[in-house]
Amino acid sequence: MAKNYKIGWFSTGRGEGSRGMLQAAHNAIKSGDLNAEIEFVYCAREYGETEKTDQYLNMVKEYGIPLVSFSYQKYRAVKNMPSPDLSQPLPQWRLDYDMEVLQRLEKFQPDLVILAGLMIVTSPLMCEKYEIINLHPAAPGGPAGTWQQVIWKLIDDKAETQGIKMHVAIPELDMGPTATYCTFGIRGQAFDTLWEEIKGRTTEDIKAKEGVENALFKKIREYGAVREVPLILNTLKSFAEGRVKITKDRQVVDAAGRLCKGYDLTGDIDEMVKGKLT
Repeated sequence: MAKNYKIGWFSTGRGEGSRGMLQAAHNAIKSGDLNAEIEFVYCAREYGETEKTDQYLNMVKEYGIPLVSFSYQKYRAVKNMPSPDLSQPLPQWRLDYDMEVLQRLEKFQPDLVILAGLMIVTSPLMCEKYEIINLHPAAPGGPAGTWQQVIWKLIDDKAETQGIKMHVAIPELDMGPTATYCTFGIRGQAFDTLWEEIKGRTTEDIKAKEGVENALFKKIREYGAVREVPLILNTLKSFAEGRVKITKDRQVVDAAGRLCKGYDLTGDIDEMVKGKLT
């Protein structure tokens, strides 16, 4: 087992989800279940921007983790620039922001960086500097986009399975190789009645009349959301124990160095969420 495995933690720290992920990782390290340390937390906000971010920053300090906070929004305002068009290469000012972040982080040497609620896109500069993993709310080969877009696509496709994955961050958004994943069915006792209720309706009709309050939409989200923190923890544990690694050319390999299409953690995650779902 690797000793003193160092994790870099990137976040915007904007809400309960960000705090929950950090708390879960801290508790796992403290209990000895995760043989690693969070070497630093980088937050893309600073004190005074929002009350929820202040709570997040206070949590980081309470845990005694080195904190680097550098406001993305303040930097953008000073530069008087609009938010980047993600269909285009990042503009120079955006690369300059990441360069300043990297300068603030230069004394750290993480083995792995996790994007845990970072609400800005990582630039090629970051992807070249660190081995970075990011959460995506779909199984390998599943829909792209936000978790809302993913669920609507699943409903539109009348899908039978869903999942979540951790993938390697590369300059192309959400296109990096799968590092770890888990899957779960969205048919059966908990779902069949909900599928029957929307039979004959188009996704656009459901969006217009109920939106994200639709019962099937909410149930799919519930089954995915409850697995997110368990997948993050098991992924960090898998990396710390050397069961999965990222190569210099950003490919994913197993403990023997063989290329793999993602480390399947479904069994571990199912065990962790047992009793939490109806």
